Amino acid sequence: MAKSQRTGVVLVAAGRGLRAGAGGPKQYRTIGGVPVIFRAMEAFSRHPEVSAIQPVVNPDDSAMFTAAVAGLKHEPPTSGGATRQASVLAGLEALAKHEPDIVLIHDAARPFVSAGVISRAIEAAGRTGAAIPAVAVTDTIKITGENGDVEGTPDRTRLRIAQTPQSFRFDVILEAHRRAAKDGRSDFTDDAAIAEWAGLTVATFEGDVANMKLTTPEDFVREEARLASLLGDIRTGTGYDVHAFGEGDHVMICGVRVPHSKGFLAHSDGDVGLHALVDAILGALADGDIGSHFPPSDAKWKGASSDQFLKYAIDRVTQRGGRVANLEVTMICERPKIGPLRDTMRARIAEISGVDISRVAVKATTSERLGFTGREEGIAATASATIRLPWSI
Repeated sequence: MAKSQRTGVVLVAAGRGLRAGAGGPKQYRTIGGVPVIFRAMEAFSRHPEVSAIQPVVNPDDSAMFTAAVAGLKHEPPTSGGATRQASVLAGLEALAKHEPDIVLIHDAARPFVSAGVISRAIEAAGRTGAAIPAVAVTDTIKITGENGDVEGTPDRTRLRIAQTPQSFRFDVILEAHRRAAKDGRSDFTDDAAIAEWAGLTVATFEGDVANMKLTTPEDFVREEARLASLLGDIRTGTGYDVHAFGEGDHVMICGVRVPHSKGFLAHSDGDVGLHALVDAILGALADGDIGSHFPPSDAKWKGASSDQFLKYAIDRVTQRGGRVANLEVTMICERPKIGPLRDTMRARIAEISGVDISRVAVKATTSERLGFTGREEGIAATASATIRLPWSI
């Protein structure tokens, strides 16, 4: 495929997912602690050959959608229709202003699409004009009649399971969808079927058995177990930091500006809570300490906001294919009082790290007026972090 070609994506997320059971539309439920739709969209947003992602959502889900995909780049969502087919057409029409050469149409309920499948979809569409990912059938398939009796056994060597993203030349599939809508056809179960009806030859390329569609409650249970097994290397790290008081009118604690009669003597903003957390995460990764990554001798970090240090540590976990299971900070000080700001601090740590607030703990204690913290000469903090990584040698 020529590098000058532009690739757009229509992400179909307007369905209600009733077969998935309670818990709201399945695309907004979490799996492995991450919204299903975030996982599906992230794969495309990170792919270097994708230029625009057009989500199609139910208007009633706008708030859920915005929260679920926060941080990912995409076009403003367009409203879906009464059927998947109508939703895809709405997405194609919205995407038309970007004039893509190729479009990939993907179900948001398939959260485990890989970069390899996306690359193969782009290549196949550029080469053939219409192509779908397909997986060979391994079970014997039976054709039954109305009474349930077997009427035939098709040759499974010729059977394939169709997946998404299905890929097409944009102008061709848009025209096919428009024709189907004009003719009153709304019974197609996927975009390849519309392409076939329009007279196109649809090629296949290698799919991925992991690229499954979440449909039933059992699908969620199975995939949760699979993800947990992939992150079986559970690690815990600890951190400690301390800063003395100096002149000032506030201190930064766990990412929150706290009014105080003194400030911190520190090279950065002196946020002992976040510094201890960073050390705990790096310790769990066996990846040095905060000083080795952000040396105080480097003028670049003078007065730096510590939220960037925590984001960096979280990114180190993500780069290893892991995720954070729990973050805990204990502040040791007489003043300022931490209790009234505890939940504000938890929320700020959760916001910076991208971890649900239910996995963040902030505690506080005094040293009973003993030592430097008891004399109110400074503040200390301890922290622990539990992370899960894929097993490696």
